[in-house]
Amino acid sequence: MEVLAPAGGWEALEAAVRAGADAVYLGGQAFGARASAKNFSREELKAAVEYCHARGVRVHVTVNTLLKDHELDSALDFVQFLCALPVDAVLVQDMGLWRLLRQRAPALPLHASTQMSLHTPAGVRLVKELGGSRAVLARELALDEIREIADSCSIELEAFVHGALCMSVSGQCYLSAMLGGRSGNRGQCAQPCRLPFAGPGGTGHDLSLKDLSFMEQISRLRESGVCSAKIEGRMKRPEYVAAAAAACRLAADGEAIPPELARSLEAAFSRSGFTDGYLTGRRGRSMFGTRRKEDVTAATEKVYASLRNLYRGERQSVPTALCLSQEGGFLVLTAQDQEGRVASAKIPAEGSRLPRERCLQQLGKTGGTPFRAASVQVPEEGAPIGVAGLNALRRQVLGELLAARAQRLAIPFTPIPLTWDQPEPPAQPLGMRAVFRSAKQLCPQARACEAIALPVETGLGVLKNLRQEGWPLLVLDLPRAIFGGEKELRRRMEACMAAGFGDFLCGNLGAVQLCRELGARAHGSFGLNIANSAAAEVFCQLGLASAELSFELSNRELARLRPPPGMALGLMVYGRQPLMLTRNCPLANGPGGCQNCREPGALADRKGARFPVVCRSRGQYGVELLNSVPLWLGDLRESLPPWAFGILRFTVEDAEHCGQILQGFQSAAPLGGPFTRGLIRTGVK
Repeated sequence: MEVLAPAGGWEALEAAVRAGADAVYLGGQAFGARASAKNFSREELKAAVEYCHARGVRVHVTVNTLLKDHELDSALDFVQFLCALPVDAVLVQDMGLWRLLRQRAPALPLHASTQMSLHTPAGVRLVKELGGSRAVLARELALDEIREIADSCSIELEAFVHGALCMSVSGQCYLSAMLGGRSGNRGQCAQPCRLPFAGPGGTGHDLSLKDLSFMEQISRLRESGVCSAKIEGRMKRPEYVAAAAAACRLAADGEAIPPELARSLEAAFSRSGFTDGYLTGRRGRSMFGTRRKEDVTAATEKVYASLRNLYRGERQSVPTALCLSQEGGFLVLTAQDQEGRVASAKIPAEGSRLPRERCLQQLGKTGGTPFRAASVQVPEEGAPIGVAGLNALRRQVLGELLAARAQRLAIPFTPIPLTWDQPEPPAQPLGMRAVFRSAKQLCPQARACEAIALPVETGLGVLKNLRQEGWPLLVLDLPRAIFGGEKELRRRMEACMAAGFGDFLCGNLGAVQLCRELGARAHGSFGLNIANSAAAEVFCQLGLASAELSFELSNRELARLRPPPGMALGLMVYGRQPLMLTRNCPLANGPGGCQNCREPGALADRKGARFPVVCRSRGQYGVELLNSVPLWLGDLRESLPPWAFGILRFTVEDAEHCGQILQGFQSAAPLGGPFTRGLIRTGVK
């Protein structure tokens, strides 16, 4: 089991390595999902990679933000630099960048970031097919669901074992973007979820979860098919990193975590203690927690001082064979590591003979280095050398071996120029498509749509009646959250296809792959996070007939996009934008736990704004937190891309209200009541 630790800066890097991490993950100055961490300059990255490789520690670099068209060249240049170092893996979220890297650096190990929202066997199978070597799983998975994924696909699986839990599925949170223009998908999350959001009977912080800790049961992760235990915390102190890495190292090696270390780790950082609710399937009120005063005051200087002892000196973790021999008039010392790297040095043999036992003793003193003398060979008669000379010879040889271990061959990277062959598509009337939460919302005005989407859970009898009544193309909306429900969903899709309904709306990679495996016609929704032309091309090649672009893009950024030939692109023009996709319902933080709501509930923020909470299939397919006011772009039609179609998303509206909105969109009328323009004018950081 690999222990994978965070490194937000150089001291945290040293702390992770010296406390026992097998690998570290870190970011550069851009394109990482933790922009607020110290991160590393290019010079620091080079030094960090050499430092880690010399000590047998792997380095994974995060390039896991969504990219805009004008950023792709810079991102490719950065990864070319990483290949030259070389790093051991690059974590990616953006599907466009993924495709471009597979073309330019096919030998570079790509890890699918947790920002890809991977939580189904089909999604992980798609990552494997696209050339991924590892999938970082969604934090919300239970152990049996991880095992199902492992059994379905031979790919490395990485799972979080300790650290902060976001309320939303990673990659599906738009709360920070919509409330403050800082996108979590671009590493700029302002963590508004830690502010007061109150549901009925809740604590008032109903979007704030405790931190995860599953270290003491790490063997259960291994048994479920996980090969890498990941510690969250690139923005946390080095002392926290050291404590978490040391505890995880012990647990991974089958040793008990000392109570004092466990207490110190909790003191270094926790939110009302820890939870393992997702992995064990015990979701509900017990998972919620905040950073209390006692959590803050527990982190005393005494605690930090004790934790700094964990990384005060080198960890002697690199086994080395040392051999001292005499060749003619010279003494030769050779050091060899387990990978076969060899360093040697010689000095004239002179002076009184040092006994063999003393030679063995001095050569075994590798303190201050990462080396451990696994074996030492010395002539039976000892060696003609003084203690100081032998010590100097040992230091020289081990220094040369350390330098040799730091050097690796670069990963080939072909700098193919980035060009878009597609001409600007001709202008066309803004088409209209609608997504409904229920067939009860259908209204006569919806007949003017090109297509309407209804939940895949809609009864076949209802769908057949709509088809007989001559409604537009019926697209079945697949859930964005499928946790543990892929087999049932596949059966439902097969039944729909057998009845002649073969178009599906996909909001995650797993849904896309299910459509490919079943031969269905796929359409993409905002959950795919298509933010650049290269990403649109990827999904076109995966067979999507149409796709909705990210609603984090501005008008100027949309104008740069080029739709791939044969695939239509659209954008949301009306609806309460989904701000979070959660597995643990925020309304479950009340005294009675989950309410199994049949109708939408709501959370109120500290200003009194109410954010609807919509449960899909009574929680089977997740819960969405919606914006407090709807988006409206219907009267800005002339400023929208001339090639796009408009998507109207209906959630809490009744049929009459839906009809009014559709009619208003057709006439480009202003929207009555409060609304937002979203990010169409400003975009996100």
